[in-house]
Amino acid sequence: MADGVVKIWKMEEGWGVIASPDLPAGHDAWAHFSDILAEGYRALEAGQRVEFEIVQREQDGFAYVATNVRAL
Repeated sequence: MADGVVKIWKMEEGWGVIASPDLPAGHDAWAHFSDILAEGYRALEAGQRVEFEIVQREQDGFAYVATNVRAL
């Protein structure tokens, strides 16, 4: 699992961007609300610390996707 911080979260669109030192330099991970491990309404906030798994896959201009995202 990687540790990171939510840089941007677009609540109305259900996705955001996570920064992490575990990602290659210059890269962030794209995240979707469906990959958040939580009960009920799933969303994150900018500045929130999270842990997640990194998947190298192209998504909306990002080279990495965050899966199994868990708020810390």
